[in-house]
Amino acid sequence: MKTVDLSTATVRELNQDLHGDVQDREWVVTHPDGKHNLAVGVNDAVSIDIQGHAGYYCAGMNQKASITVHGNVGVGVAENMMSGSVRVKGSASQAAGATAHGGLLVIEGDAGARCGISMKGVDIVVGGSIGHMSCFMAQAGRLVVCGDAGDALGDSLYETRIYVKGTVKSLGSDCIEKEMRAEHLKELKELLDRAGFNEDLASFKRYGSARQLYNFKVDNASAY
Repeated sequence: MKTVDLSTATVRELNQDLHGDVQDREWVVTHPDGKHNLAVGVNDAVSIDIQGHAGYYCAGMNQKASITVHGNVGVGVAENMMSGSVRVKGSASQAAGATAHGGLLVIEGDAGARCGISMKGVDIVVGGSIGHMSCFMAQAGRLVVCGDAGDALGDSLYETRIYVKGTVKSLGSDCIEKEMRAEHLKELKELLDRAGFNEDLASFKRYGSARQLYNFKVDNASAY
């Protein structure tokens, strides 16, 4: 196990070590104190424990690594993640999991506005609630919310599936509630199990695209 103390080391030194010839499989980062860009671009199957709060873009562009933040995170956690997993023990600010292509992002607390914006294949599970404009232009992947969702959920959605247990303040353009079939209950259970959450599946509703915005219709030609 390798420990990096950010009260003496710099973020650049941490990231350079994680991008080099990585021998240690387990890393512990102490005294993060809300610093930005922690553990970005990791391309090794290592475990990284960040012992405290992290700032902007923590675990961005992650590949293969399993990263846990024992605190809250700022804007853009796990942005553009490709694979691996990121777990936030606290809450996340805006744009959590933005543009992420794969892997699993778990936020045990709440997530701010634009959670999962333009997500492209990532799975996101939020233990609390999410803010407005979440899943805006989300293209692929799954979002599970165990709390409530803010305004304009799933605005201009493509094929991302959204599961919400609580109240949705409003749905965005072209986002509708859909039937929860057996296949969706199975998918939801698998996602909750992976995240380590025990929830009542029957309490969730599924939301998805009505597929009206991204299919050209000749009757609407004058609008283009």
